[in-house]
Amino acid sequence: MLREIQEVGSHAMDIYNYLLAGIDPRLKEYPMMQTPVAMSAILLCYLFFVLYLGPRMMANRKPFQLKEAMIVYNFSLVALSIIIVYEFLMSGWATTYTWRCDPVDTSNSPQALRMVRVAWLFWFSKIIELIDTVFFVLRKKHGQVTFLHIFHHSFMPWTWWWGIVYAPGGMGSFHAMVNSTVHIIMYFYYGLSAAGPRFQKFLWWKKYMTAIQLTQFVLVSLHATQYYFMASCDYQFPMILHLIWMYGTFFFVLFSNFWVQAYVRGKRLPKQDVKPCQNGTAVYTNGKHHENGVNHGASNGNSSSHVSKMKKA
Repeated sequence: MLREIQEVGSHAMDIYNYLLAGIDPRLKEYPMMQTPVAMSAILLCYLFFVLYLGPRMMANRKPFQLKEAMIVYNFSLVALSIIIVYEFLMSGWATTYTWRCDPVDTSNSPQALRMVRVAWLFWFSKIIELIDTVFFVLRKKHGQVTFLHIFHHSFMPWTWWWGIVYAPGGMGSFHAMVNSTVHIIMYFYYGLSAAGPRFQKFLWWKKYMTAIQLTQFVLVSLHATQYYFMASCDYQFPMILHLIWMYGTFFFVLFSNFWVQAYVRGKRLPKQDVKPCQNGTAVYTNGKHHENGVNHGASNGNSSSHVSKMKKA
């Protein structure tokens, strides 16, 4: 039995070393690109915090406000996403790429090295975006820590690590550019939302954020689908295109379900817990009666009689 375990371990190490041997040598000088250990450790710590440690820490604490931190964080990601999109365009998509079968440039030309740099920067932005969920946990926004949110935030950086170490560029980088474009809009919305009530009138387009996400997955899947209809294509890593196509389709299904639940069935929309009476002087909030800002939920019998008369009225 011990010998069999050693053989299995030896085979596993052989596979691991084989996978590491295929890493693009141009990426090995970048942080956390030598092996997947550091990246995997970060993601495991993330899952441990948002699923177990964070909720336990906040169980008996009041939620943090974090308004200023969230404003800085969201608008910083807007700026970073703009830089990433610009670099993708200048590295090939607006200069030398055909938007069809574009192989990875494996040379050390300035443009090829620029693509390698922005591919790493895009992956690193996914690590930064893990803070999204940390904010949810610290603010006790448990309803926003959904399976879709956690899966998207943990699965994407793990898969993209393998994507960029093998293929930093080429037609496989299309969905990274599209994703960063969507994040410019998304984090701009989050930044305005965090800025306070006076900006709420500018956030009427919240419903369309999910529509933009769905459009993203359609574009990504359609672009990858081209590969299957080409007579020949010298893109070096077709497996990545297969994974991108499955990724786009899978997340389209998940986000479509979110759209139906939130905007068709209304299950995720905030409940209206403040209802004004006809004369505008009394409201009911969380089952308690308030009149002119005073809580009468635990008052004497006279107040109860008054409530009864109000209900009859």
